[in-house]
Amino acid sequence: MSDQTGIPSSFRDKVATIDKKGKRVWIFPQQPDGKFYSLRKAFTIFYLLLFFGLPFLKVKGHPLFLINILERKFILFGQIFWPQDFFIFALGMVVFIVFIALFTVVFGRVFCGWACPQTIFMEMVFRRIEYLIEGTAAEQKLLAKAKWDTDKIFKKVGKWIAFWLMSFLIANTFLAYIIGVSEMYKMITDPFLSHIGTFISLATFTTIFFFVYLWMREQICTVICPYGRMQGVLLDRNSMIVAYDYKRGESRAKFHKNEQRTAGDCIDCEQCVKVCPTGIDIRNGTQLECINCTACIDACDKMMDAVNLPKGLIRMASENNIAKNRPWVFTVKMKAYSLVMCILLGVLVWLLTSRTDIGITLLRTPGQLYQEQPKNEMSNLYNYKMLNKTFEEKEIELVPENFTGSIKLIGETRLKIPKDGIVSGSMFVYLNKSSIKSRKTRLKIGVYEHGKKISTITTSFLGPFNDGN
Repeated sequence: MSDQTGIPSSFRDKVATIDKKGKRVWIFPQQPDGKFYSLRKAFTIFYLLLFFGLPFLKVKGHPLFLINILERKFILFGQIFWPQDFFIFALGMVVFIVFIALFTVVFGRVFCGWACPQTIFMEMVFRRIEYLIEGTAAEQKLLAKAKWDTDKIFKKVGKWIAFWLMSFLIANTFLAYIIGVSEMYKMITDPFLSHIGTFISLATFTTIFFFVYLWMREQICTVICPYGRMQGVLLDRNSMIVAYDYKRGESRAKFHKNEQRTAGDCIDCEQCVKVCPTGIDIRNGTQLECINCTACIDACDKMMDAVNLPKGLIRMASENNIAKNRPWVFTVKMKAYSLVMCILLGVLVWLLTSRTDIGITLLRTPGQLYQEQPKNEMSNLYNYKMLNKTFEEKEIELVPENFTGSIKLIGETRLKIPKDGIVSGSMFVYLNKSSIKSRKTRLKIGVYEHGKKISTITTSFLGPFNDGN
């Protein structure tokens, strides 16, 4: 069976890693070698240094990066974010998703092959450990079929221990992102039983990572992750993907030395299939299992060099590049995604730059009416909560802005908010009766720090007048 291009298309009746009976097909990919793989190794080194190093970086004694879900406290690049700032996180996630969608529309599933943690750890860390202990892909196949003798037990147990230790390291790093390195050190030095819950959680996540990288492997990308299916909606004929040039490659034929070649440039060596971490044949076209890791490009270019044929039989190209031999086009859909991306990014930047160091909530005390006061004044009782989003102690002053009156704290003389802390309490707002024109009077209170206004609070004052509203 073949499609309109004449290329065999029987691949479409099943997933590459599952046979017709529904059983798992184990993949033993060859280790790639080439310029793209070298770039991936360089990026992996940077990625791992960043991943394992961020928890140790501090600014003024505080973590540069902390995602403390338990205490609902987040530190990003030295700035504290609290639940009150959750809308910024929500918008940030929307921007990230739109960015991934835009990237997919333009460059296909390249995020999966180059930046996804699952791929980086599987292909560039755990797979390399496997090559080191069990040998090449061919040796791994033989070992899998061999009887459980001393050699097999030694290699398998050695790999399992190495995988478990790496999984334990990853789990500890994620824990450091949640509670911080200082707290982790305290847990290590404290008695074991005082942190038994945390250690159980750590062991659980270590086991999950171990299971994912030992057993699930590429199934995460091909069966579980929805992104592979989503890309089918996002891709079009102008998306840049890892593509096989069937115009140049077909019809396929084995290469023979000193021959006068009349067939296409594809020598049917299947090296592109042997290096694929998800077991597909890229010559059959774009498939949901393809993660754009470019391993097949390196393998094909190496073989083209060996037989003195031009490189680029498999390359980053769009369907229209190959089918119509026309240059890449920045389409209307790509422009629309880019516009949405720029708008969302602009809103996110504005929210971050306009975010104040102090979060203030001021509400009138429930069930309390106005009170008559001397000097022709009336008062309302308010509850306040103030959150310091910095690592420095803050002292602020509340000043009436659009009314004649005063503000009196209950039990406090000055509003001091400790670093990285919360202060709550009650206060009276005194308002001259001449300023009360309706049952609810809109008040504006300025928040000042060292004589500099940092924000304005808006609230309402309940008075005796009823204007019918």
